Amino acid sequence: MTPADIAAACGLTGYACDGIGIGGLLKSRFEDFRVEEIGKTPALEGKGRFTVIRVTLTNWETNRFVGKLARKLGISKNRIWFSGTKDKRAITTQLLVVDAPQKKVATIDMPDVEIEILGRSHQKLGFGDHSSNRFTITVRGCADSDGTPLEAKDAIARVNTIFENMETRLGEGKFPNWIGPQRFGATRPVTPVVGRSVIADDWKGAVDAYLGMAGIYQQPEVESFRTLWRETSDVDQCLEIIPQHLGFERDMLKHLAKREEDWVGAFRKLPNNLQLMMVHSLQSEAFNRIIAARLDAGLTLSEPIEGDVVGLIQDNGKIDMAKLVEVESSILPRIARNCKRGRLAVTAALPGAESVYSDSKPGKIEKQVLVEMNLDEENWQVSGIPRLTSKGSRRALTVSFDEFSVEEAGDVDSESLSNRFSEGPRDGEMWHPDGCSLRLRFSLPSGTYATILMREFMRAPLTQY
Repeated sequence: MTPADIAAACGLTGYACDGIGIGGLLKSRFEDFRVEEIGKTPALEGKGRFTVIRVTLTNWETNRFVGKLARKLGISKNRIWFSGTKDKRAITTQLLVVDAPQKKVATIDMPDVEIEILGRSHQKLGFGDHSSNRFTITVRGCADSDGTPLEAKDAIARVNTIFENMETRLGEGKFPNWIGPQRFGATRPVTPVVGRSVIADDWKGAVDAYLGMAGIYQQPEVESFRTLWRETSDVDQCLEIIPQHLGFERDMLKHLAKREEDWVGAFRKLPNNLQLMMVHSLQSEAFNRIIAARLDAGLTLSEPIEGDVVGLIQDNGKIDMAKLVEVESSILPRIARNCKRGRLAVTAALPGAESVYSDSKPGKIEKQVLVEMNLDEENWQVSGIPRLTSKGSRRALTVSFDEFSVEEAGDVDSESLSNRFSEGPRDGEMWHPDGCSLRLRFSLPSGTYATILMREFMRAPLTQY
């Protein structure tokens, strides 16, 4: 498996417009990737049942932090609610609602975690409740496609050219709404593979894939563990060698040690939102492939054509699923005007049990993608865990970004940079330690991916994000 294979497995092929990328490496330091969640704080009430906190995490993936916090509080992780999962190798700020006494939460002390108690509330947080995320991202080692380091003025000029080309093709402040590699796994795109087994009610296949699927650039001890599972499925042997940080895999194995071949039970050891993400990631792969197919067919992403399904854009940037309209020739001019004004957006399918596809050109593209993925006969019904059944949905093909800026970032002490940076580029990568560093700032609606916007500017293998 190569970086190109990883991108293909995620459906991430092609770009919004012509342009020459800047290459570079993301997340050379935790401080180089900052995310601040923007949204309404739950209504505070002095006698509220829940504790509302704002957490700033350094190098913590949200699900793993929530699991550790739950253990320290002595509660189920399902009694902690948050609006979105954030990247691990980053500094992230977000709200959580915790079903635990405020005084008890105040005693929690964890490394690389800052907890600010905001008060009490009767309200929980739902996934996706926040309106947007504000990003400050530094890309280091910018380079040409042949590995030649770039100077800042040249790299900034390339970013600005791509920015202008995207505006010309998609409209002001818009970029393709691809679903990012975090949904799939940038070095091991396992989630859609697991999702395919889930919708087939093949629970052994789902667990086998999650435990054993190979990736690239895996740590030797991780690779050894996954290889042993693929070759033997020996629970006891795998428990002896499993790396400490693979907590979800360990929980699965411990369950199988107690209840042999209870594959559904083992899968349930994953957090509920991660279980659902497996199905969503398969839908996401299909959606990405639909974007690629439209680009390959020369179709627009932002301007509607007859047969497109458009949706009303809500204040939070999401599509109102109750107000979808299929475009007919008689209303095309009016729909096109409202798409240009940012009131409506052209959508594509996140396939599911209730998805319907028209015989129009856009509908045929969607159906052909499902045929190529061998999903055209799937009913998306999950009997083993019914809550994972998906009706299907739709997602905007483009999304807006704002507050955009780009500038040169200063050099930092080499000792503060990651081992990944000091090791230098791998074969086929597009960065150089002597290349310039740029700092980009922008805000995105919730549910969209900063790495996707950075991908448009960097145009580098996914292993660099």
